[in-house]
Amino acid sequence: PIIDAVVISHDHYDHLDTKTIKSLKSSAKRFIVPLGVGSHLEKWGVEKERISELNWWDSLSIKHITFHCTPARHFSGRRIKHQNETLWASWAIKGKSHRLFYSGDTGYFEEFKNIGEKLGPFDIAVIQTGAYDSLWPDIHMFPSEVIQTYKDVNARKLIPVHWGTFNLALHNWKEPALWLKLESESENIPVVFPKLNEQVFANDSIVFKEKEWFE
Repeated sequence: PIIDAVVISHDHYDHLDTKTIKSLKSSAKRFIVPLGVGSHLEKWGVEKERISELNWWDSLSIKHITFHCTPARHFSGRRIKHQNETLWASWAIKGKSHRLFYSGDTGYFEEFKNIGEKLGPFDIAVIQTGAYDSLWPDIHMFPSEVIQTYKDVNARKLIPVHWGTFNLALHNWKEPALWLKLESESENIPVVFPKLNEQVFANDSIVFKEKEWFE
């Protein structure tokens, strides 16, 4: 079907896939991206007038939805010689009755509190975990930091993403979800673990069950 908007967090290959963009370009009305990322889309055949590039704290409204480009702690670049030439971002998406926060790829930092104060509270926070390591704490978050981010942005429900996808770190494949499940249960935080292609609504509660997720 026709897609009103495609929102991109940054230009790393696991978040900006050439084939995916080419398959969406005929049905997406608009692509909303951080500064500089639009050049990739233009190269792949997306018309410039359908691309909106935003800086941190810029916003764009489409119908009754407002997209706020918010800070993240990460980096960008698709080649070694072209690092940090485009911006990376998190996103706050506000509708008439619901609000959603998406962290993008990020390490933990204090700016999440500022996002929560300015644009929260959020019904759902979609937060990155997985592919973490003590050698690169500034670019991906441990599950304990995910919980803190959830609190900082003042969210009611948590959906963890970026785990069980690409094998980018030394931890066990299941570890991010299992660790986050324990952390959330100890603090009575509602976490939703949707399976691939499973629809999630603001009032849903989907519990992570290890056997079902990895059979």
